[in-house]
Parts: sequence; C-alpha cells; structure tokens
Amino acid sequence: MHALTRITADPAIMGGRPCIRGMRVTVGTIIGLLAAGRTQEEILRLYPYLEAEDISEALAYAAWRSDEFEVRLAK
Repeated sequence: MHALTRITADPAIMGGRPCIRGMRVTVGTIIGLLAAGRTQEEILRLYPYLEAEDISEALAYAAWRSDEFEVRLAK
C-alpha cells in the first residue's frame, strides 16, 4: 500500500481522530457518507475544499484499519 499522505492525526484537531489533510473532516465522516449512499460527487459538493484523492485515501485508510485484529494475551 502506498503512503497515506492525506490522512493526519493531531490531538489538537478533532481529538486526534484521523482527519483529511489536517482539516476538521474526519475519515469517519467520509466513510459514513459513502455508507449512507452519498456519491463522491455529492461529498465534494458538500465539502468543496476536499479533493477526490481525499476520498480515495479515506477509503484506503478505512480498509487498512478494518484489516487489523486484536490478539488476546494469556493472563
């Protein structure tokens, strides 16, 4: 996977949740809109300061995170 240069996490912005390019738009917001049936074009109209590449990286980040799993440690 290529580097996700558009996804940032800063404790001072949205409590450190993954955001798009340091803006107050979280990856979760983008993924939620897509899951609700919004198209990329609709999202770009709702957030005119976003770019198509931002949406692509939000999807890539969500896919990467969903592939993680927890390993229980023996007590």
